[in-house]
Amino acid sequence: MTRGTLRLPLLLFVVLSLPCAVNADDEQTDSPQTDRPNILWLIADNIGPDLGCYGASLVRTPRLDDLAARAVRYTAAFSTVPICAPSRSAFVTGMHATSIDAQNMRQHRHDHFHLPDGVRPIMQRLIDVGYYTANIRTMGRKMVGNCKIDYNFEVQGPVLRHTAEDDRRRREAEQAPEGTTVDSRVQDVENEIRLFHTDNWDDLKAHQPFFAQINFPIAERPGRERGPGHGWMGSESAPAFGTQVHPKVVDPAKVTLPPYYPDHTIAREDWAGYLDCICGLDQRVGEILDRLEADGLADDTIVVFFADQGRLAVRGIGWCYDSGNHLPLIIRWPQSLAPPPGYRPGSVDDQLVSLLDLTATTLSFAGIEKPSGMQSRVFLGANADSPRRYVFTHRDRHDEVVQRIRSVRSDRYRYIRNYIPERPFMFYHGHQRAMYPVISLLNHLHKEGKLHDVQAKLMDPRLPEEELYDLKNDPHEINNLAGSDDPQHREVLHELRNVLDQWIEETGDQGMRAEPPELVQKWMKVMYDRWGYPPEELRPPFVYGEPYWPLPGGAD
Repeated sequence: MTRGTLRLPLLLFVVLSLPCAVNADDEQTDSPQTDRPNILWLIADNIGPDLGCYGASLVRTPRLDDLAARAVRYTAAFSTVPICAPSRSAFVTGMHATSIDAQNMRQHRHDHFHLPDGVRPIMQRLIDVGYYTANIRTMGRKMVGNCKIDYNFEVQGPVLRHTAEDDRRRREAEQAPEGTTVDSRVQDVENEIRLFHTDNWDDLKAHQPFFAQINFPIAERPGRERGPGHGWMGSESAPAFGTQVHPKVVDPAKVTLPPYYPDHTIAREDWAGYLDCICGLDQRVGEILDRLEADGLADDTIVVFFADQGRLAVRGIGWCYDSGNHLPLIIRWPQSLAPPPGYRPGSVDDQLVSLLDLTATTLSFAGIEKPSGMQSRVFLGANADSPRRYVFTHRDRHDEVVQRIRSVRSDRYRYIRNYIPERPFMFYHGHQRAMYPVISLLNHLHKEGKLHDVQAKLMDPRLPEEELYDLKNDPHEINNLAGSDDPQHREVLHELRNVLDQWIEETGDQGMRAEPPELVQKWMKVMYDRWGYPPEELRPPFVYGEPYWPLPGGAD
């Protein structure tokens, strides 16, 4: 097995000067307590803050809007990664994925990679003080969640359950086309049975306090079996869990597209389909909240609703813009508990929050002190840290596409550094080319010369080396100020460059070490076999050349 290492040379919690990166002895784990609150994470896949309570006018989200009216709604929450596996690896440990060598999409699926000493998933820390843990798949006989885990490490620890259903899912993962490849899901099954006592909602009432999470796979593209470009999960053409279909609510003619989208029927229908997903998500969240109330658990349960990353859209997922990492975050405190300082039902909080901070904040809800060295910060309660001035985002390999992008955002400006600018925005990405109809649309209209300047910029053969955006005046981040002569812009550019450099050094950014070409080629093989090989007419820089292409043995 391999174990991650941390390189944090400028911080007090550098592993070279401490026996471990996170000291488990700092936690309050003397004895389990029965008066700790239940904690419920409701995790949406791939959405931005596109809810009615955030000002989205076309969606119908009455249940989430009502939740926000009884909770604190955070307006400036951001994921650390605009890609699911590294994002989840970060917020479940309280460490940046770049610090624990978990920064790439679904890495370490076969090398028995373990977290650095002292870094542990939040579930294990909660179990230590008496929590029962659940990753909910079913409520009664109904499927309500997909039990998504997607962590870039192998969990160490005892097996918490052993069921026939777990054995079936393990066999299914092994026998899947990707079962022996870099994209294997076998590790997910092994991790789940070491982190969660159950996947059934019906077990919660008898096992309190509990920590439960429900993952809603709603704003998602269907799998390869449905063919390319086949809508959204939960639509009539691709029901969720086989039978569940959400209503068609949003009129494509009324949507407001971002300026880098062509105003075309295909783009409008795709954006409306995404908003319909959010309407369906609202119904599913409402179902959970109703059951929480019916079971008599609502008054003892802290409810946290958030997304793992931003929109599953062109210039969203995989990119370090607000569209890729700006999230909804809503926290409702139960009536039976005295509210923490700073909590007011129905209030709005504009402080910068990194999704990384959910780890330490959730631990604080359970009465557990933040372990020494944890990069997560507490943002609510008596032990809240000072508010962040900046949040950080990174992007590394996404499926088969190797990139390295680092970004820092203040309350007004975002700075982006592209380390591989020669790999352009429209570099061939098998899954996105097959399943994102707007990408095909952009390519088609570009050939016909029908894109305006903002849209055509996406087709450039190179990324800018640096990007700077004034989010107050340019919320879509389309006017790059990195080359501006304005003294204020130059000052901000200098400030954010230095802040990012310091963060990279302090957190021991592991992305400076590239994955070997042989591993990337394995990913290329898996993704191209699944979604389609690049068209022959594509040439570098829009497809790989050496050392990645040609693939060993040639294409099938």
